[in-house]
Amino acid sequence: MKLTGFILAGVLSLFSTVAISETFTFTAIPDEDESQLRTRFDKVAVYLSEQLGVEVKYVPVKSYSAAVTAFRNNQVQLAWFGGLSGVQARRLVPGSEAIAQGFEDQFFKSYIIAHHSTELAASDSFPLLNDYTFTFGSKDSTSGRLMPQYFIESSVGQSVDKIFKRIGFSGDHSRTISQVEAGVYQVGAVNYKVWDTAVEKGEVDTSKVSVIWQSPTYPDYQWTVHSGVDTVYGAGFKDKLTKTLIGMKDKDLLDSFPRESFVPASNSDYEPIERVAKAIGMLD
Repeated sequence: MKLTGFILAGVLSLFSTVAISETFTFTAIPDEDESQLRTRFDKVAVYLSEQLGVEVKYVPVKSYSAAVTAFRNNQVQLAWFGGLSGVQARRLVPGSEAIAQGFEDQFFKSYIIAHHSTELAASDSFPLLNDYTFTFGSKDSTSGRLMPQYFIESSVGQSVDKIFKRIGFSGDHSRTISQVEAGVYQVGAVNYKVWDTAVEKGEVDTSKVSVIWQSPTYPDYQWTVHSGVDTVYGAGFKDKLTKTLIGMKDKDLLDSFPRESFVPASNSDYEPIERVAKAIGMLD
């Protein structure tokens, strides 16, 4: 009886060791230049590994849809999603949860920016944009496509393909700024955080491109965790992960997002995003 108990304890210990040795992986939507993302999230991986006691690895992806696919296929167990990509991922993985968001993500916003040649001036009222060329960011971006399209169509009363002379998708916010600054497109939609940070760093020639309108606020980025992590990484792992993300206090880490802090989030916080995506035909 004692031998059986000893063997059982050894087996349980082995399973526990195997579970803990599993690498915990995460990804993020590629909303900025890839080198900036790798610098940011490699540092986050080190922080999570130290706090969680497991090996943590950041897995870069090439597109928003690739981030959702990696999450769906359990190639990553955690993702820094935008509002829309998070909704898409959680619909594909029952039981997955939004667990933390940036403080600023509770009231995020988009900017409409314009090349100086348009002579469009900043205004609180929505600008007349008919017959300009226009670029969104990624096709699946919340701040660079979904919400700007919704606000534009709601304000003008027409679909974007009838408003603009030509529509493009730059792929990310940094490229949107570059393309409008260069005059490749006359007007564009961009994440306000990316714009503000680029301006602060002197990376934008504001004599060539400027903000002409800012949107109402909406919920955006969040950390979403896969269902079943407690089974693989041990009981209470999801709660520990949540506390670790919310407990991120290192200014260097927070500045790289950039966020003031992280706060709790839930799936219900993103119901407005899901409703808008359905309203403009981006979700069934």
